[in-house]
Amino acid sequence: MSRPEDLAPPEIFYNDSESKKYTASTRVQHIQAKMTLRALELLNIPANSFVLDVGCGSGLSGEILSEEGHMWCGLDISPSMLATGLTRELDGDLMLQDMGVGVPFRAGSFDAAISISAIQWLCNADTSYNDPKRRLMRFFNTLFSSLRKGGKFCAQFYPKNDQQVDDILQAAKVAGFSGGLVIDDPESKKNKKYYLVLSSGAPRADESQVNLEGVTMDEQERSLRNALQKRRAKNGKEIESNKTYIMRKKELMKRRGRKVAMESKFTGRKRRPRF
Repeated sequence: MSRPEDLAPPEIFYNDSESKKYTASTRVQHIQAKMTLRALELLNIPANSFVLDVGCGSGLSGEILSEEGHMWCGLDISPSMLATGLTRELDGDLMLQDMGVGVPFRAGSFDAAISISAIQWLCNADTSYNDPKRRLMRFFNTLFSSLRKGGKFCAQFYPKNDQQVDDILQAAKVAGFSGGLVIDDPESKKNKKYYLVLSSGAPRADESQVNLEGVTMDEQERSLRNALQKRRAKNGKEIESNKTYIMRKKELMKRRGRKVAMESKFTGRKRRPRF
């Protein structure tokens, strides 16, 4: 089955008929509500926060924001999606805007931001002049600016491959965000969900961090590390940290280098150290 972003740009793919069909689908409504609630759980923001909904579509995620006691403003590139949202009497404000061009709000406007099933569109070059990496950088740079200090961002997205994940993480890091990737149900092909959870700086003392309790992050690396620690414990060896391991290897390389230098001094031959 083809991905929507492979078929057409979002403003064309989500035309009048597609936007109405998308909004009326009870399955889509259920999935959007579930992912929005999960994003809010990860953000861990207080009630009555001012939230930006990036790629808000017809306002399905915005409705959940309102139900959870937040004020919100949404932006989307599809006029048809926004028109469908306007007929639904939403509580939030809607704006026509391409997120790849940037988030057009003054600095520090929002307490937090969410995005549901949208930022993967930034990774597609639908025209010859649209560079995905530049669009990602413009988006994250302007988003960082629009959030107040300590503001948070959570984006659920569907990456096509690992390269897209790397590009998104790199752009967010360069823009100044801290955080990482949360993967729900990593072993399930059907239910696997990616959440990018970021912070734009240290929160105030009376505020909480993002909620990562019980979350599995980098499951493959974590499983490998746990298996290695169990094997060392079984063999009766002391479990060492990554830093200790690196320092031990560096010291070993220095000793071998000194040994080779001493041998060369007495034999008159130059030898390359073997590691």
